[in-house]
Amino acid sequence: MTLPDEPLFPADAAASSPEIREETESRVRRLVEDQPFAVLCTQGQGQPYGSLVAYAMTDDLASAVFATPKATRKFRLLSQCDHVALLIDDRPHAPREIMRIEAVTATGRATLVDEKDEHARWASLLTSRHPYLERFVRSDSCGLFHIHIFRYFHVCHFQEVRQWVPTIRV
Repeated sequence: MTLPDEPLFPADAAASSPEIREETESRVRRLVEDQPFAVLCTQGQGQPYGSLVAYAMTDDLASAVFATPKATRKFRLLSQCDHVALLIDDRPHAPREIMRIEAVTATGRATLVDEKDEHARWASLLTSRHPYLERFVRSDSCGLFHIHIFRYFHVCHFQEVRQWVPTIRV
């Protein structure tokens, strides 16, 4: 299967054993469920940018949603280039625990949610996880973005990297 983002691993890397795929999915799911914030990585005019966002994921981990004010660099960059990454980690407060840090990078494409029915669905997903964002998400000055996630890269033990591709469950 060819994915629309640029893979860093060979195509057969995603075809590892079922046990490794299940373990990787489980670890990705735990991080995503435990961590309410992520670093959104965008780009513009050859420059990378990172922004902290409150996000929510669908149960199948194939989609994410976040909100941002329309009058921001983040909104402008997302309007110009839809390629994004979300970095989610569980870094501890003590540097001596570096070997225990886990992180996932989800790569995908972000699109502004325009359609009224779709907006309500995605807004509901985000505000069910982050109820304090309710007024902000419903305001006219807010843009709601859906990310279609192509793959996850899971890192643990500081250098062990595994790739996992979510399967959309119907």
